[in-house]
Amino acid sequence: MTGEIRETLGWVEFGSAARELSTDVVRSGFVPDVVVAIARGGLLLAGAMAYAMNEKSCGALDVEFYTGVDARLPEPIMLAPHLDQESLADKRVLVVDDVSDSGRTLSMVVTLLERTGAEVRSVCLYTKPGTMLEPDFAWKSTDRWIDFPWSVLDPVTA
Repeated sequence: MTGEIRETLGWVEFGSAARELSTDVVRSGFVPDVVVAIARGGLLLAGAMAYAMNEKSCGALDVEFYTGVDARLPEPIMLAPHLDQESLADKRVLVVDDVSDSGRTLSMVVTLLERTGAEVRSVCLYTKPGTMLEPDFAWKSTDRWIDFPWSVLDPVTA
């Protein structure tokens, strides 16, 4: 990826994006009973949006699909610990992720939660062209690799 132009999201822009997306959800009339992050990428956005919308009920589903830059598993898989999906039956659930790239992870989670009887809306910071599932709310679309402020640096090691 050397020399490739990337989309870079800074912390200040992230804060503005979270606020804009929260405003979009509120203006749509959808009032979530619970905000569910798709971990790990959706955790920070879900927390920021839950605070902005004054929603204290939050949860997360840990899904692995990407294993590196342009490297992914054949299918997204759920990792433990698992969210108590039965508790979401008949609730209004806002599913939050960082990006709908292929859309396969978002589609899997939305379908899983809708099967519980939940009314589901989805939100992502970014969408990519060709995603199989456009979220109900998105901040920006790009065809570039995205450098997020929480994942752009190498992991901290001993």
